[in-house]
Amino acid sequence: MDIFDTFLNAEVMRRTFPMLLQGLWITLQLGAASIVAGLVLGLGLAMARLYGPGPVRFVTRLYIDIFRSIPLLVLLIIVYYALPFVGLRLSPFASAMSALTLVSGAYTAEIFRAGIEAIPKGQFEASAALGLNGRQTMADVILPQAVRIVIPPLTNNSINVVKDTALASVVAMPDLLKQATQAQALAANPTPLIVAAVIYIAFLWPLVALVSRMERRFAARRR
Repeated sequence: MDIFDTFLNAEVMRRTFPMLLQGLWITLQLGAASIVAGLVLGLGLAMARLYGPGPVRFVTRLYIDIFRSIPLLVLLIIVYYALPFVGLRLSPFASAMSALTLVSGAYTAEIFRAGIEAIPKGQFEASAALGLNGRQTMADVILPQAVRIVIPPLTNNSINVVKDTALASVVAMPDLLKQATQAQALAANPTPLIVAAVIYIAFLWPLVALVSRMERRFAARRR
């Protein structure tokens, strides 16, 4: 059998491509929603860990350590299959977004914390000398500088979130991978899986290249 007929069958590709596009749209929605929610959660956790009272800092650090340690797939299965036993039943999309956000928020918190701590203490002292209060100092002076520092790792974390959306297929989420596996089963041909992999690469490869370029640019500025 011709290898192209097996893995790159043009007829199978033509028939199943609409299914893959539907899955891609859901994957992009899930990825975007989880990234935005993770950024908001991560920034809040970072601020709580750095400037909250002692008990809040302890709980925040515990949260971050736990959700950086638990495998995302395990958390996703717990959210979708275990929570209904206590009366909380979420849709596949909500379950996947919740799990992705909880984990992404933990990693994002550490990224923001590192960025804020990288700002020289003189910036805080200068802001105080100008009469700025704590909120103004953070919003107008510290965070704008910290965000510029953490753009490369945040972008890299966003790439990981988009890749992790593929795990949502285990909770019947009709994302790109789920549609590809269903199309593969219907066509009895692996072509849809290969096409799905190419789609992932086509969307994420430019972002990976962008992260590398930004890292080189920031490294050059630090020199």
